[in-house]
Amino acid sequence: MPKSEPEHEEETATDAERRRRRAQFLRELNEAKALRDRVQPRRARAARMRQQMRMRTFRW
Repeated sequence: MPKSEPEHEEETATDAERRRRRAQFLRELNEAKALRDRVQPRRARAARMRQQMRMRTFRW
């Protein structure tokens, strides 16, 4: 069954809303990570080192 035009417009609006919510979530996630890094610098440094090793050994 092909989509009619009004449904497509509604889908676009919900897609924009989803992208806005996702952007908000990612901003909050980055803030939380930054806060954790400030509160636990040793653990944050270890996590950065693990991430660097992961990226170094990753095969493209």
